[in-house]
Amino acid sequence: MNAPDYHIPGSTPASPPATSAANEVTAARTVNEVLAQSQVEAVLDELDRDLVGLAPIKQRIRDIAALLVIDKLRMNLGLAAVAPSLHMSFTGNPGTGKTTVALRMAEILHRLGYVRKGHLVAVTRDDLVGQYIGHTAPKTREVLKKAMGGVLFIDEAYYLYRPENERDYGQEAIEILLQVMENQRDDLVVILAGYKDRMDTFFKSNPGLSSRIAHHLDFPDYAVDELSQIAQRMLMQQHYRFGEGAAEVFRDYLQRRIAQPHFANARSVRNALDRARLRQASRLFAERDRVLSEADLTTLTPADLLASRVFQSPSP
Repeated sequence: MNAPDYHIPGSTPASPPATSAANEVTAARTVNEVLAQSQVEAVLDELDRDLVGLAPIKQRIRDIAALLVIDKLRMNLGLAAVAPSLHMSFTGNPGTGKTTVALRMAEILHRLGYVRKGHLVAVTRDDLVGQYIGHTAPKTREVLKKAMGGVLFIDEAYYLYRPENERDYGQEAIEILLQVMENQRDDLVVILAGYKDRMDTFFKSNPGLSSRIAHHLDFPDYAVDELSQIAQRMLMQQHYRFGEGAAEVFRDYLQRRIAQPHFANARSVRNALDRARLRQASRLFAERDRVLSEADLTTLTPADLLASRVFQSPSP
């Protein structure tokens, strides 16, 4: 039996673009004119500035942006009539920047007129798949309706369908998703994300999804130097800093933590700094009669880091 032809209401074609800025872009005849009118380069520069490392990912995003700019110029000359397929797969371990890059991608697509709104809707299986008959379709359609005109980011997409459970309703969500990805690709970009090995298995068992993915981006783990830079940026954003010797201790922490299970790159860095702040707060709280200076309140010491359980285990 063929799946029903789903159409999510509220969708309008992306050609011609709906926004006034995008309408201006359609008159462009050079790359510089498209860049100047869309301000896409500002987003690419933010990506370079705000994200540590990820050189291959940044280059791939620039390549995609270049493709869209050239496609825009081709469209202006009547050389292209069909909107390009922009659905993507982001694979990699947790904390490698997949959601952040997806947000930037949504902005790029919006500025070039490929999506109407440029917002990102991030979901997991629980947002799409119901627990009983007749529950999945309305849940999935509601999520798709919210995402129309922007980007739908499905994290851990391989959990959508569990073939070992004969009463699982994930396949229904996949069928609706497949129809919308094909029929309304001029108004919605879908990004499927998760661990690479599990995503590879998921695509093999769902060739219809795999055939609709135009761009596969594999996010590498961060090196220790990159994680140290991320930590410094996080501290600056919260008006903290490492005291004397603390940066070296934190680097030692990273080397030990990477070798342990469930390491989640930037996410683990954030968690480690949060715990260090808790220890600093407890240390300062105990000094109730002392007048605390700005340096006291903003400095993490080696002791605040060395109390971690990571240092109770032998180093790798």
